[in-house]
Amino acid sequence: MTLRVDWRASVALVGMIVKWLSVPLLVPLVVSTYYGDGGVAAFATTAVVAVVVGAGMERVGDVSDVGSREGFLMVAGSWVAVSAVGALPYLVAAHGLPGVAAASAPGSALANPVNALFETMSGFTTTGATVLDDISFETHSHGILLWRQLTQWLGGMGIVVLAVAILPQLSVGGAQLMDAEAPGPGIQKLTPRIAKTARALWVAYAGITVAEILLLYGLHRFGYAPEMGAYNAIAHGLTTMATGGFSPEARSIEAFSGVVQWVIVPFMFAAGTNFALVWQALTGDITALTEDDEFRVYAGVVGVFTALVAGLLFTGPGLELAGSAEASLRHAAFQVVSIVTTTGYASMDFVAWSAPAKYCLFLALFVGGSAGSTGGAVKIVRWLVICKSIRRELFTTVHPEAVRPIRLGGHALNEDGVRGMYAFTAAYFVLFVLATVFIAVDMTRVAESLVAIEVMSAVAATLGNVGPGFGVVGPMENYGVFTNASKLVLVGLMWVGRLEILPVLVLFTGSYWRD
Repeated sequence: MTLRVDWRASVALVGMIVKWLSVPLLVPLVVSTYYGDGGVAAFATTAVVAVVVGAGMERVGDVSDVGSREGFLMVAGSWVAVSAVGALPYLVAAHGLPGVAAASAPGSALANPVNALFETMSGFTTTGATVLDDISFETHSHGILLWRQLTQWLGGMGIVVLAVAILPQLSVGGAQLMDAEAPGPGIQKLTPRIAKTARALWVAYAGITVAEILLLYGLHRFGYAPEMGAYNAIAHGLTTMATGGFSPEARSIEAFSGVVQWVIVPFMFAAGTNFALVWQALTGDITALTEDDEFRVYAGVVGVFTALVAGLLFTGPGLELAGSAEASLRHAAFQVVSIVTTTGYASMDFVAWSAPAKYCLFLALFVGGSAGSTGGAVKIVRWLVICKSIRRELFTTVHPEAVRPIRLGGHALNEDGVRGMYAFTAAYFVLFVLATVFIAVDMTRVAESLVAIEVMSAVAATLGNVGPGFGVVGPMENYGVFTNASKLVLVGLMWVGRLEILPVLVLFTGSYWRD
């Protein structure tokens, strides 16, 4: 059998990214040095491992000619490799090194390699699901908790997109690599050169992140957010624009004032917007937002869900929100935007909400942000095209002779593209069902009784890169209840969900490898 894939080139490209992972590792290393609470050895060791392993992988092949097949393998492999290497600080901090004491408290959940991989994959894929039952500086160093935040920021816009932006070796095959990693059906070129497009996306992403950090810290300085010091402002700025949801606070955004919650909402909403539109708006073309079909539907879906949930909270019995218009609207807007954009923050424990309000949030798990955003799940554009397809089928059933293309933004969509959206959506729900069944059986095997919505929400939250679910995986709980086998399945779901499923599944087909 003749292989059609130059796997050596893919491995070399993965090695290049692993080697450069040593650079962001210096950030938590400096933070650990500043606070003096451990973690320096963990990050220094991991940085050395990243350089040595990455350089060794680079020598395997030639990166000068990368096609679409090599791109799929390289992108999928990169996310596994950086997650594996990124887990090392957790393991070293938990176990220590010869002659170096552990930085994490004894009994840390991250001492388990499966848990460490789960936490890192959740970070890089911006899922926000966690296995930690104690998120505090008494248990983990400032550097370790900042590394959790930084993994999400790096993964938000895309590790490969960042590599294309800064590494000239990837400029030739950059478009194919970015398409394989793009969070949605393709990526829109903002400039004639794909490397310049990648840089533009990262500049907008970093700029908005900095703006949020400054605003959050400004609230602290002016007395509106006493708990939002410089560390917390940076930590939450890193994970908001990434739609990640990790927080160094055990109670997430509930730990902060209502003003902070209101400020974070528009940043989450912006993170769920197509970044090509964000770039156009930032460069002066505001009409790009108002004229975009997907953005209008996105805003409408968020508005309808928010109004519905706010009404249920305002009138619902047994909640302190009942009768409070501001609190009901704030928590409804925050949680709806958080879940639709797959950010995963929590302004309160929504598991305590009424059943109708929780069902609304469960449905929101499957919506997703816009294509080209940092959000996960199915994506607004796919639901829009599916609805338009159903409408067309109803029309052609009555008028079989009619030829009626599906239009989006005034342009007729290619039928292959429409078929691809159907294939993705079908694969998404097939994986959802299969994983739900597996985890339900696996948890029954160990006599751990979970209700259906707990298992389904855990699967939906990891496959859609949302983070929290309901019950035992609620916003104030964690995924530590699952067996190692179930956790590995959830790790796989986070991986394929972040890479839009099909670019990963294609690696498991014979036609991909054969001539």
